[in-house]
Amino acid sequence: MAKNTLFFVAVCFAYLAVNGNLLASAYRTFSIDYNNNCFLKDGKPFRFISGSIHYSRIPQYYWKDRLVKMYMAGLNAIQIYVPWNFHETVQGVNNFSGDRDLEYFLNLANQTGLLVILRPGPYICAEWEMGGLPAWLLQNPNIILRSADTDYLQAVSNWLAVLLPKMKPWLYTNGGNIISVQVENEYGSYFACDYNYMRHLRTLFRFFLGEDTVLFTTDGNTDKEMTCGTLEGLYATIDFGTDTDIRKAFNRQRRFEPRGPLVNSEFYTGWLDHWGQKHNVVDSQKISRMLGDMLSMGANVNMYMFEGGTNFGYWNGADHETRYRSVLTSYDYDAPLSEAGDPTEKLLAIRDVIKKFRDIPSGPMPPATPKCAYGSVTLNKVGNLSSFLSTLSPQGPVKSQYPLTFEGMKQYYGYMLYRTKLPRTIPEATPLISPLNGVHDRAYVSVNGVFQGVLERDTMLVINVTGQQGDTMDILVENMGRINFGSKINDYKGLLSNLILGRDVLTDWEIYPLDIDGAIAGGWPHSNRRYSHPTPQTGTSFGPVFYIGILQPNGLAWDTFLSLNGWTKGQVWINGVNLGRYWSARGPQHTLYVPGPLLSTTQPNLITVLELERTPVHTRVLFMDRPQLNLTTKKS
Repeated sequence: MAKNTLFFVAVCFAYLAVNGNLLASAYRTFSIDYNNNCFLKDGKPFRFISGSIHYSRIPQYYWKDRLVKMYMAGLNAIQIYVPWNFHETVQGVNNFSGDRDLEYFLNLANQTGLLVILRPGPYICAEWEMGGLPAWLLQNPNIILRSADTDYLQAVSNWLAVLLPKMKPWLYTNGGNIISVQVENEYGSYFACDYNYMRHLRTLFRFFLGEDTVLFTTDGNTDKEMTCGTLEGLYATIDFGTDTDIRKAFNRQRRFEPRGPLVNSEFYTGWLDHWGQKHNVVDSQKISRMLGDMLSMGANVNMYMFEGGTNFGYWNGADHETRYRSVLTSYDYDAPLSEAGDPTEKLLAIRDVIKKFRDIPSGPMPPATPKCAYGSVTLNKVGNLSSFLSTLSPQGPVKSQYPLTFEGMKQYYGYMLYRTKLPRTIPEATPLISPLNGVHDRAYVSVNGVFQGVLERDTMLVINVTGQQGDTMDILVENMGRINFGSKINDYKGLLSNLILGRDVLTDWEIYPLDIDGAIAGGWPHSNRRYSHPTPQTGTSFGPVFYIGILQPNGLAWDTFLSLNGWTKGQVWINGVNLGRYWSARGPQHTLYVPGPLLSTTQPNLITVLELERTPVHTRVLFMDRPQLNLTTKKS
């Protein structure tokens, strides 16, 4: 009898363990009350005060820190994008580990007490590379992105069949913290205006997430955008910033959603920056006043961004309203939490507003993470990039009569080297021309190792070169980030058309795909004895050149900011991690954020710099305890 009783108890516990979440979720609901113009959470009126944060722009180590600060600021929700290309960089290979562990991030938010507004795209904009769409889509030159194009829909369906089932257990009604899910993103601003595409997405989202999930759209504050971006069955929300008449904007939302909650899905606390332009700043008093006005109207508000973070590696986007403009490495956004996650006066002002509308957590705001000014490090020259092709491109070149794009070579990010021979002797300066504006985005030209200059998309289409017949011409092309907004997101990279030297069309190319990140992550060049003690440089170097140095540990692994004052343009790695691009000659960003967890307290910290154009004589870099984000030196 005792055995039977124990068995019965064990079965009951097993049942509860398996079905506990189901029992709990039976009492969890999130819906729209169209009669009372509000959301309902567990049957009671609910209003979110939310902030945008991008896990893909913050090291995993700091996710909890940022979330706690958002919670202590008085937010009850966060809004996140899911960048498709961040998780499926290579077609068919999905990565949800480490800094890409989306479910871990959701769990941390849940533990912190924050609900989640999920924006899974498949297109997200976000000033992110290609708006989050993977570049391998462009292997099909006829594909029509963000449309009912068959090939595009198949790729989207495959991706969402991976992502959305992962998200379903995290829905609020299933015991998680996701209260609503956006379908696509600001679709009304895209030229296609393809309702069949939106219907296909709606069907997919309903299939994977269920009929009761609150699905919504977000669009800009114009009739055209709201017309093309909205669809029956998807709740229409609007976005706008401090330059907008609130009542007119919400009246526009009301024309598309006569009943239901007022929602500003992107209330802009700051704005993005481009190279060569001033750092954007949005006044805190304007933000506080407008936030208070919207909350007084009963509106739901998401602040974009609450923390921006960093475009590490090659993840920055670009736009092309009139010409190509690349987004900075820093995505500080003048947000309430800085790029390094530090509370600002803007955050405290916002918290004071929120206090008037809801109870906020008691206790102090967590402080800024500690910073360290480690001082200067002198870098030593390793050599010209073209000297290391056997290391950086171990598979060797692809030979082609005419240039191939990055996409054609299946290298989607970073740098690629094109090599050919001069067809004849050119003793006098002769124009090298990109006649169809086919350099995407910058090309660093050398002849027999001598730097000749830079071709730049939309800006510099001609440079003069000299040389002898048979001399080697190297053209290192940099992908500066694919366009993330508008009609030109199908942004191919590399040499998209022929180059002409004088009267000759250049042909017979050797094209080297470069895995610079893989080599450096593997320890090169520091691990190579030949380069472990390089000769200190004397004088300025020109063209693409590698430099290395060592930041000695001092027992601290604190956040810091790397200044490359006097350097021109390039890329930086620390301990094999790609910090992103610098462009000191153009600004406004003059420091790169270095998260403390990247540094070692016991081992030498390895610095690798690829300078693309011109080094300073001193070849020093400086580790500072504060950023410099507003020092524009040149118009781009």
